[in-house]
This record gives sequence, C-alpha cells and structure tokens, in this order.
Amino acid sequence: MVRTFVAIDLPQEIRERALESQEILARSEGRLAIVDPANLHITLKFLGEVEPERIEPVIEALLAVRAAPFEMTVGHPVCNPPRRPRVVWCDVTDAGESAALARQVDDLLLPLGFPRESRPFRPHVTLARVKEFHPSLIPQVACTPREPLGKFRVESIKLKKSTLTPRGSVYEDLREVPL
Repeated sequence: MVRTFVAIDLPQEIRERALESQEILARSEGRLAIVDPANLHITLKFLGEVEPERIEPVIEALLAVRAAPFEMTVGHPVCNPPRRPRVVWCDVTDAGESAALARQVDDLLLPLGFPRESRPFRPHVTLARVKEFHPSLIPQVACTPREPLGKFRVESIKLKKSTLTPRGSVYEDLREVPL
C-alpha cells in the first residue's frame, strides 16, 4: 500500500520564513511535533493507503485537472482551535482558486472510489501538531511574526507519497501536474 495525498508545495523562501516561527514555537513547554520545513505543503486531498496498481489511474485522473495558475498568500501562525489547540497552522488566502481546485480533485477521483471530503475545504499550512498542550504555547504563537509568511504563484499540484518513519513522515513526489 502507498500512503498518498494531493498537495500544493510551498516555495523555499516561505519554508525558510516558517522555520523562524517554528523555532519560536519550539520554546513552548508543551510537547509539539514540529513539521519538517521541507515537508510543508497545502493538502488538497488525502487519499490514504492506496494499492500500488491504483496509483497510475489516480495520476491519469489528476492529469485532467483544468485550472489556471493563481496567487496564494500564506498567513502568520495561529492556534487551531484557539483556546486549546491541536495544531498550529498558517491560514492561506486566495480568491477561491484552491477551494475550486480541491473540489475538482474530489470530482476527478470520485469515480476511482475516493469519496468526496465531508468537511469544507480550508487551505492551511500545518507548522506543528500539539501532542501535549501547555498554556505557554499561546504566548509563543503570539511571539511569532505577525506578517504573512509570503505570497507565491501556484503553477502545479503534486501527487505525493508519505512514508511514516520513527523520525516523522518522508515525502516523495510521485507526479507533478502543471496548471
């Protein structure tokens, strides 16, 4: 089985700015799983464990995506939910293009047996998962820079493989699909 998802990758300069915020978050007394900056992305659809023989049909479906490149802004870190967070993430804004893209991916993969997402799509970049909450996390998040991490042009999506290891997930691009 191949653990897979469809994502938008972030440019290196945004990953570097995210690392600055992650270093501040790491000072919290809570137990956090900080996401490796190389793994930062925006998930459009998580497919889960997929049989190897189904990967090629997934790629073929994704090649049917029709969307124009668009601008996206990655905001500053916030807690979600705000009072007792399970994650620290950055909201992402665009003019609705990423939500339309996620719906299109949903529609294209439905005939292959991947159900539509039940929750509304909310684009975000997860910086850390909260394993054990401590109140010190809230002021640490407030200490991160308040300006957006950056703006970039989305020109492709990727089908990614995720291999779970004791040191965290290792991602591998299976296919890039230009917009």
